[in-house]
Amino acid sequence: MTRTHTAPRTTFRHGDLRRALLDAGIALARAGGPDAVVLREATRRAGVVPNAAYRHFKSHDALLQAVRAAALASVAAAMEAELAMLRRSRYPAHFARASVRAVGTAYLRFAQAEPGLFRTAFFGPDLALDDPDPAKAGPSGMNPFQLLGLALNRLVDAGVMTRARRPGAEFLAWSAVHGLALLIIDGPLRRVTRAQAAALGQRVLDMVEKGL
Repeated sequence: MTRTHTAPRTTFRHGDLRRALLDAGIALARAGGPDAVVLREATRRAGVVPNAAYRHFKSHDALLQAVRAAALASVAAAMEAELAMLRRSRYPAHFARASVRAVGTAYLRFAQAEPGLFRTAFFGPDLALDDPDPAKAGPSGMNPFQLLGLALNRLVDAGVMTRARRPGAEFLAWSAVHGLALLIIDGPLRRVTRAQAAALGQRVLDMVEKGL
């Protein structure tokens, strides 16, 4: 029996090569974080010669930034899904507190479920809270930072947090929850059970709520 070998493709119909390369990059990030996103490997997985990729991604960094945007959008989608499960309360303060907790809970769960994508979403020093790029947003059009801001604004509107304490609150809440996420996926808390991680997460969120 003669085994045939398929030559790498150099063209894609309907302009779907960019999507194929991006999907390959996302798969690489999911398996190994940002360091695993290599343009040559993405082209190999997409079944094309390396030069074909440069029409869509001019460099390794261009692909990595696109993958990071997709990872951020996944974080935002997880947050929105958690927020969507909230029931409106007659008491605005209850709903506001639940919104902040939902955002934080989704963030921690995503980190544990998708550590490679989580590391990719938040690598590098150049993330902007007010980035308007729709590629980094969830279904509502808001990115993770904007969703956190929305939840914090609800605290102010409900009278739970004073307007004087609102500026910079994103950084306080984010640093606490992000720090725990890293301890769980990369640090000395890697061996805790899911139940223990969930309990720690709720205590951190209690701390954040009281501190704000």
